[in-house]
Amino acid sequence: MKAGTTKGDAMDADAATGDTVAAEADTADAGTAEAGTAEAGTANAEAVDVAGPGAIRTLLEHARPHRKALIAGAALSALGGLSGLAQPLVAKSFVEALAVDGSVTRQVLLLALLIVGGALTSAFGVYTVERAAESVVLGARRRLISRLPRLRVADLDRRPPGDLISRVTADTTLLREAATNNLVDTLIGSVTLLGMLVLMAWLDVVLFLAVLGVVVAIGGCTALVMPRIARASKEAQEALGELGSGLERLLGAIRTVKASGAEQRESAVLEGSARGAWRAGLRAARWGAVAGTSSGLVVQLAFLTVLGLGGARVANGSMSVASLIGFLLYLFYLVGPVAQLASGISGLQVGTAAVRRIHEVLELAPEEGEAEVPAARTAREGDTTGGGAGIVFRDVVFRYREDGRPVLDGADFEIRPGGLTAVVGPSGTGKSTLFALLERFYDIDSGSVTVDGRELRDWNPAELRRTIGYVEQDAPVLAGTLRDNLTFAAPDASPDELRHVMDQVRLTALVDALPEGLDTEVGHRGTALSGGQRQRVAIARALLRRPRLLLLDEATSQLDALNEGELREVIADIARTTTVLVIAHRLSTVTGARRILVLEDGRVRASGTHAELLREGGLYARLAAGQTLGGDHGTSRPTAD
Repeated sequence: MKAGTTKGDAMDADAATGDTVAAEADTADAGTAEAGTAEAGTANAEAVDVAGPGAIRTLLEHARPHRKALIAGAALSALGGLSGLAQPLVAKSFVEALAVDGSVTRQVLLLALLIVGGALTSAFGVYTVERAAESVVLGARRRLISRLPRLRVADLDRRPPGDLISRVTADTTLLREAATNNLVDTLIGSVTLLGMLVLMAWLDVVLFLAVLGVVVAIGGCTALVMPRIARASKEAQEALGELGSGLERLLGAIRTVKASGAEQRESAVLEGSARGAWRAGLRAARWGAVAGTSSGLVVQLAFLTVLGLGGARVANGSMSVASLIGFLLYLFYLVGPVAQLASGISGLQVGTAAVRRIHEVLELAPEEGEAEVPAARTAREGDTTGGGAGIVFRDVVFRYREDGRPVLDGADFEIRPGGLTAVVGPSGTGKSTLFALLERFYDIDSGSVTVDGRELRDWNPAELRRTIGYVEQDAPVLAGTLRDNLTFAAPDASPDELRHVMDQVRLTALVDALPEGLDTEVGHRGTALSGGQRQRVAIARALLRRPRLLLLDEATSQLDALNEGELREVIADIARTTTVLVIAHRLSTVTGARRILVLEDGRVRASGTHAELLREGGLYARLAAGQTLGGDHGTSRPTAD
C-alpha cells in the first residue's frame, strides 16, 4: 500500500546486487562490443506505449495467479475503509445528541469500535496483500531465472549482463508494488472515494456538486501527467541498468583496471552513469510530485469551497450545523482515498514500465527443441555409438551481425571420427567460431554442417552438447568448491571416475595438498587457482563427461612445458577413441596431429600433417618458422575470431 516507497525499494534492490553484478563476467567484452545493438534494442523498446492497455493487461497476468489473496486483502482493507466512512455519520449523531442534552455513550462506544476494528481489519488486509506481493516477485524472478540460461547466446551477447541483472532485481521489485499494492490501492481508493461522494450527495447535493467540480478539474490535470511518469520511470530503470552494466564491466576486469592505473577513469565513467540515473530519477520524481500534490490540492480547494458555500447555507437556514460538520469531516477523510488513488495510479505507471522491461526478456525465444538434459551418467551408459564423431563443413558462411563481414566465408572441410585435428591460423580468422557453431551457440547463415551425418539444425541442442566436451579459451571456473567445478558437466560421476580424470590431467597432487581437498573453495572465477590449474580443471571437467567430440580452444596455453607435454600424451590417448579438435597457437601442440587445418579469411586454405604443410610452404610454414600459429588468441565473439 505504501506506493511512495516503490522507487526506494527498487534502488535498494539494485544496490544489493552491487557485490554480485560481476558474476560470470566473461561476457563483459561481448556486452561492450554489442553496445550499439543493445542501444538499438532500447530505442525500439521506447516506441512501446509503456502505459498502454497492453502493458496493463500484462501487469494483470502477473497478479492473476494470486487473485484470491489479493481479493481477500482488498476486501479486508475496504472493510477497514468502510469503518472510516461511518465515523462522520456517528460524529453527526454525536453532535445532534449534544444539542438536545441526550446521552452520547452509545456514539462514543460505536466510534471506538469503528476506529479499533477498522485499524485491525486494515492491518490484516495489508499483510495479505504484502504476502501476495512477495509471491508475485518470486514468480516473476523464477520465470526470468528459468529463461535466461536457455536463451540463445546471440541474444545474450546483445544485452550487457548488468542490465539483465537489473531486470531480475530492481524491475521485479517495481513489479511487486504495481501488480499488488498499487492495484489494490487504486481499487480501494476508487471504491472509498465513490462511497464518500455518495454520502456527501446524501448530506447535501449543492455542496456535493461543488466538491465534484473541484475533483474532476484537478483529476483531469493529473491524468495528463501520468504518461510522463511512465516514460520518466522507464528512463530511470534503463539508467540503473546501464549503471549495473558499468559495475559488471569494472568488477569483471578489476585486476586489469588496477594494473593499468585506470581506477579514476573507470570511476568517472561510473559516475557519469550514476548521474544519468540521478537525472532520470529526478524527472520521475518531479512528475510524481505533481501527481502527489494534486491529492492535497483537491482537499484544500474543496474545503475552502465547502466552508464558504456551506457557511452561507447554514446562515440562511437551508442546512444544519450538524450536516455541515459531517460534510467537513468527510472532506478530511477524503484525503486518504484521494492520496491512495493518486499513489496507486502513479505506481501503476511505474509498474508498466518495469513489466515491459521484464517481458522484453521473457519474449525472447529459447533455443529450439531444448529439452531437459538427462543425467550425465545415464547418457554415457546409453551411448552405443562408440568411437568419435565425424564432422563435415560445406561452404559455411556465418556473420555475427547481419550487416557485418563474414567471419566464416565458405569454410569447407571434413574430419573423420577419432584422431586429433588441429586448427591454426592468424587471429580473427574464425577458429573459435567453428567451436561456437559446433556447440550451436549460433546458427550458420548458409551452407551445411553435419555431426555424425546429421545436419546440425536437426540436433536438439541439449542432445548435441551431451556428446561434446568443450574447453573454452579462458577456461572459466565458477565460484564454489573444486568438486563442484570438476563434476559440473557430470554431476553423477563416481569417486573412482573423478580420481581417474584427476590423475590424467595431473590434478591429484594439487588436491591432496589442499586442506579441504575437493571441498576447497576456489573463489570468485577461480581466483584461488593459478591459470594453469584452472585450465586443468576445465579439461578434467570436459573429460569427465566422456565426450565423443572434444573441443580444446588453446587449452594448454597457461601450462608449463612439463605439464603441457604430459597433457599432450593424455590428449593423444583420448584421440584413439574420441574426435579431438584443438585450436592451437603453439607449434608443439600440433606437430603430432593427424591433420592440421589452416584457416585464413574464414576459409580453410590448406590441410595436411605438420611435415606436409612445411613442405608446401605458404602461411603454415611462415607461422611455424616463428614458432607461433596465430599470435593473439581468437575468441568466439564478434570482436575477434
